[in-house]
This record gives sequence, C-alpha cells and structure tokens, in this order.
Amino acid sequence: MSVPNRKLRVGVIFGGKSGEHEVSLQSAKSVMDALDPLHYTTIPIGISKDGRWHVGKGAWKALEAKQPAALPSQHAQNGPSASKRFINPEIQGLSPVEVKRSPDWLPPALVNEIDVVFPVLHGTFGEDGTIQGLLEMVGIPYVGSGVLASALGMDKIAMKQIFSAVGIPQARWVGFTRASWAQDDSRIVREIEEELGYPCFVKPANLGSSVGISKARNQRELVEAVHLALSYDRRVIVEEAIDAREIEIGILGNDDPIASVAGEIIPKREFYDYEAKYQDGGAELRIPADLSPEERKAVESYAIRAFQAIDGSGLARVDFFVERGTGRVLVNEINTMPGFTRFSMYPKLWEASGLAYDKLLDRLIELALERHAERSQLLRSYDKA
Repeated sequence: MSVPNRKLRVGVIFGGKSGEHEVSLQSAKSVMDALDPLHYTTIPIGISKDGRWHVGKGAWKALEAKQPAALPSQHAQNGPSASKRFINPEIQGLSPVEVKRSPDWLPPALVNEIDVVFPVLHGTFGEDGTIQGLLEMVGIPYVGSGVLASALGMDKIAMKQIFSAVGIPQARWVGFTRASWAQDDSRIVREIEEELGYPCFVKPANLGSSVGISKARNQRELVEAVHLALSYDRRVIVEEAIDAREIEIGILGNDDPIASVAGEIIPKREFYDYEAKYQDGGAELRIPADLSPEERKAVESYAIRAFQAIDGSGLARVDFFVERGTGRVLVNEINTMPGFTRFSMYPKLWEASGLAYDKLLDRLIELALERHAERSQLLRSYDKA
C-alpha cells in the first residue's frame, strides 16, 4: 500500500465489549495524545460496552456519558430496521450514525476516510481476532497481529498447546471447558491436585489484564475460583504456582522481529492482578531487569520464538517466569495488544531500549502498512485457465 502524500488518517478504535473496556480507554487516550499532528489526522472510534460504534470527536463523550445511548424505538426493534442500532444524536458533538452488523454496514468514515487503524482494544472482541477479521474483510490496514495470531494470543489453552508443539518451556497446566466441569468436576479436581497441587492459579482462558484470576490454596478455593473463571469464559486454565520472578519483554516487527530490554514486575500485592496492573503504585516496574547474560539470552530467544510460533506481527509483549533458585526460564503468555498507557510496561521497555513513545507509534504504523501491502499481493480467488 502506498503512503498518501498527506497526513495519514489514523482511526484509533477503543472501548469495546470487554472486561478490559476501561483499560482500552486509558491506552487509546495515551496513543491519541502522542500521535504527531503534523503527520497524522486522528479519528476516534469508540465502541460502547453494548457494542455501539461512535465515530468522531463525540466518541469520547458518548462512552463517558453516564446514561447509555438511546435504544431504537419499539417500531425499529420490530420492523425492517431491527438489525440497526443508532447513536443518540442528543449527545453533544455527535451526529446520528447508524450502527449495523456487517462489513457493508460499517460507518462510512471507517471505510472511506481512514488510511490505517490502530485497534487499541484489549480482551474479548478486540484482541482475539474478531476486529482483525472485520478489518481484513473491508481491506483496511491495521496495527498488530492478524486473525490467527490474535486468536492464539488470546486463548491461553491454544497458546500453550502451540508453545508445547515448538518446544517452548512452560509451567505445568490443566485446561477444561464448562461442559466437562459440569459433567465430572470431581475428576477435574483430582487431575489438578495430582498434576499441579496447591497453591495454583485459576484463569479464564480468554481474558487479559488478569481479569478473573484467583489463587487457590485448597479444594474449596479451587472450586470457587473455577466458578469465578467460568463466569467470564467457557474455557478455564489452571496453572501451577511457581516461586519465580515475573519478567516481561517487548517484541517489535513483522518477519524479522526484534526484542526490547527486559523488565521485571515486582507486585506489591500477593500476585499481579488487575488492580496492581492499572492502579498506579500497585507494582514496581524495574527496567532493565537484573538478569544474568544466560537468562537474558534465553528470555530474548524464547520471546521471538513465541512471537513467530503464533505468526505474530507488529507488536507483542511476552511474559516469563524466571524460577528462583534454579534460574529456569518459562514462558507464561504472549499478549498481542499489550497495555499502551504511558506507564504500561510495553512502551516503557522500548523507551528504555532507545525508542520513544511517539517513535514507537510511528514504527507500528509503518509495520501495519507494510504487512497490509504484503497481504494485498496474495491471490484471493482461483480462475481456472
């Protein structure tokens, strides 16, 4: 894709139907504040918690409004327009925008007036390949990984299966579904106790930002933790607890990714939960991490291997455990759209590596355009000669 000889129009998508909605707002605000107005025209695109799209300068007001946007009238709900939803035009700064449910129904501004999208969406429907598939269908370049990598990076069970297949070391884990738990929860509890023991960590398979995570020290806490995790997802993963340091590293690039310096998370709570991540003071970020040359080499190598294993592009943050006493390096997970506030680990890692926040955004947009140009060369149909 050729870069227009004018300011690039960057659509920044934020919000979404996710437990990480508020985190997305924080990240998007930081991104939009940092995009150089001499080079970019920024177009805010907000998605409310009920799935309504708001395009333009009124998007922030719409998502921050205390009252939800107006629902369609009873006639609209029952008539031919039942598939439509409308933004409340009475919210100051917004013009009426139809919100519909297929690529042909997207707001015209999204399809016709944007050169590249930065989907600053975390969690379900934003980081899991959903929005990436939508943007692929309408042919809009976007920052970050594609459908496959995003989906694999979101689902912790699928991710760990891929990592196991390519020989990336990990902590022991057990995964199961709501249906299998309902069918025989006693068997699953026995498997967890035999394979992992206590304490262990229980997580929804498809959520980020440590949402829905619990530490279980006994069977009662395990069952309670599983019920909590199942309220967020139909798939649950349980991991062994390891006495380890928590190390994170940033990845940047497409086919030839590079790694940042490594950083260490030092939680001030028992473990690095949602509040510790997003409430200032919940954890100390130590950059660079104090690693031996061997540990640093292993972290960098495994991070790049993990990124390539899921076919990542653009960016990712890879999280590790470095076991105390042994120095054993274990990959915890990969995050294909890490938090992007100015105090988030990913931009801080690159800042410590010599790449300032605004220049990091420039590079991510370049990578998005490069990957889109590559995809555009692929044949999408077969015409028999």
